Amino acid sequence: MIRGGVVKRLAISGSVLALALGSAPARADTLQEALTDAYINNPTLEAARANQRATDETVQIQRAQGLPNVNASGNYIEFVKNSPNSFTAPERRLQFGPDLSIPVYNGGAVRNGIKAAKERVEAGRADLRATESAVFSQVVAAYMDVLRGQALVALSANQVDVLTVNLEATSDRFEIGDLTRTDVAQSESRLAVAQGDLQTARATLIQAREEYIALVGEAPTDLQPPPPLPGLPATGGVAVDAALENNPDLVAARERARAAGFDVAVAGSGRLPSVSLFAGADYTDYFDTLAGGAGGVSQRETTANAGVQLNIPIFQGGLPAARQRQAQAFETAALEQVIATERNVIAQTRSLYSNWQASLAIIESSQAAVDAATLSLEGVRAENSIGNRTILDVLNAEQELLSARVQLVTARRNAYVAGFALLAAMGRAEARDLGLGDEGVLYDPLENYQRVSGRVWDWDRDPEPIATSTSTVTIPAPTAEIPAIEETSDTP
Repeated sequence: MIRGGVVKRLAISGSVLALALGSAPARADTLQEALTDAYINNPTLEAARANQRATDETVQIQRAQGLPNVNASGNYIEFVKNSPNSFTAPERRLQFGPDLSIPVYNGGAVRNGIKAAKERVEAGRADLRATESAVFSQVVAAYMDVLRGQALVALSANQVDVLTVNLEATSDRFEIGDLTRTDVAQSESRLAVAQGDLQTARATLIQAREEYIALVGEAPTDLQPPPPLPGLPATGGVAVDAALENNPDLVAARERARAAGFDVAVAGSGRLPSVSLFAGADYTDYFDTLAGGAGGVSQRETTANAGVQLNIPIFQGGLPAARQRQAQAFETAALEQVIATERNVIAQTRSLYSNWQASLAIIESSQAAVDAATLSLEGVRAENSIGNRTILDVLNAEQELLSARVQLVTARRNAYVAGFALLAAMGRAEARDLGLGDEGVLYDPLENYQRVSGRVWDWDRDPEPIATSTSTVTIPAPTAEIPAIEETSDTP
């Protein structure tokens, strides 16, 4: 069970110096806004929705095979040379007419094909959920990476400032003979290292901001602390139970296994009889050339026919049996994939829960380390002022405090990212779970399915495809500048 104080600290662990120094920017973008922007503008998510719309059409494609089929055919023939023994052969002929075919029974192929297609539509919706939660997990990680990067830049810049002042003071004391050249060299060395760390932190921050832009489509401005994560589990067992029921990858695997079962029935239908109704009509015009145009011979005629077509397969070289065995093998593979996915979901969920718990524990220990290192630095500085501590002792104490603060920043970032990833594994990190419905932007894949269901007009089509995600070409390259902050009384 997680103690309340730790959960509270995780809930507020987002801003630049809330992560590091305990202050927050005056104006900020929110995680909710970042997720909303990605939800409506991320190309990976938009492509997944388009693929799902394509999957929706498979139901209608299967259904069309069981619907009436109407064709019209015609031909015009010039008989250049007729048989000398034919006294009625025409010189030319025009013939055209419609034909109607109505499938009545085909061994259940259409019925089971429709069922398989519907199962794959459900699997596709689960895949879309998985893509959505994966994109959101990336956005959350990028958001927290920017916050961590800004915090580390702030800490590194502060360390450079502290060490610069320390070097100046050390140099002054060296001038009056209070310290040695070794003390000055040690201060110079630590300052040089801190300056290098600052450049590394700035490069890391720029990289984090670039990743944010790629995912969200907008540049990050002043990011504020993220809200508490909803629905975090009390135990690993609770997390696993939720994942086994709601994890979208597992749901998709189960739906595909069901679809594979219907595929077996479709393959087996190839050995069963098929029945269809047919009807046709033809109009023929001989242009007064039949029988030389003799009177009493009709030069134009209309005919019609209707009937029942029965097809009984007797021997097909083992083709239906091979297709059914193949489909059974695919179904076996799909069933094994369900087990494999289930294993992965269990292992992933348990691992994420463990990582989240570890990050919470590290937050506690890191906070204790920061508090202790702060007191230690104050004491070492005081003792140095009376000659009981060396400059190296002060430098080491300052480095210990910096390391503790960096560890705290990283632990808070890791705890939030791990917690969100845990929710994603449990199937609780989608737009409907994150309040994006309140923004009026929810995409409902069922709407397109209902839109295309039953549409039988052959010339029906959608507008020309276009990309709806915006380009990031015009977004300026990010810098390593960090938002202005206001110091607070509780700043360590």
